[in-house]
Amino acid sequence: MSTIKPTLAEKFAEHVAYHRPLAEIERAAADLGRSPSDIGTLEMIVCRPAVDERKVLEEGILDTAHGLAGDSWEARGAADGSADPLRQITVMNSRVLASVAGDRARWQLAGDQLIVDLDLSIDSLPAGTRLQIGHAVVEVTEPPHTGCAKFAGRFGAMALAWTNGPEGRQHRRRGMHVRVLESGTVRRGDAIRKLPQG
Repeated sequence: MSTIKPTLAEKFAEHVAYHRPLAEIERAAADLGRSPSDIGTLEMIVCRPAVDERKVLEEGILDTAHGLAGDSWEARGAADGSADPLRQITVMNSRVLASVAGDRARWQLAGDQLIVDLDLSIDSLPAGTRLQIGHAVVEVTEPPHTGCAKFAGRFGAMALAWTNGPEGRQHRRRGMHVRVLESGTVRRGDAIRKLPQG
C-alpha cells in the first residue's frame, strides 16, 4: 500500500510533487493521441482504504451497495453521513492522467478508482450510458467530477486548469462518476464496452 502523507514522503519518494508546465501537458496529450470511443481498456484499479492511502489492485470487486470493495467511498459520505450513490466510483482517462502525472507510478495520486483508456467525453458517454467492465455493469451519472485542491497540490495549478476548463469539462479530462448496477469482478486489462440503451 502506498501513501501520500507528508510524514512518509521519504519512504514514498515517487510521490514527491512534480508540476508539469501547461505546454508540457499539452505536448504530452498531443503525443498520446485520443482514446477509443467504442471499446476501451481498464488500465488501473486503485483502492483508497483510508484518506491519503492507495492500494493498486490487479483485481477488484465492484459492488452495487459498497462501490469498490475495500474502498472508503462509504466513509467519505455527505454531511448527513450518507454516501452519494451518484458518486460511487470515479473514473479517469489514462492518457489525460499520463499527460499531467507523467510516470505511471504517480497515477494513483489522482484518487480515482478506475483508470481507463476510453473516450470519457460527454458526447461519447452521456449520463445514463451503461458500461460493461469485466463482470460488472456501471452507469454514467450526472454529477460532474471536478478538480480540487488536492489534485492541484499533487499535479499543479496548470493541470487543474487544463482538466477543469470549459474544453476539459466537455471532454471530462478530470474524469466522471459512475454507479454500479450489477456487481462483479474487474481485472486490469479488462475490456470496457458500451451497452445498448434500454
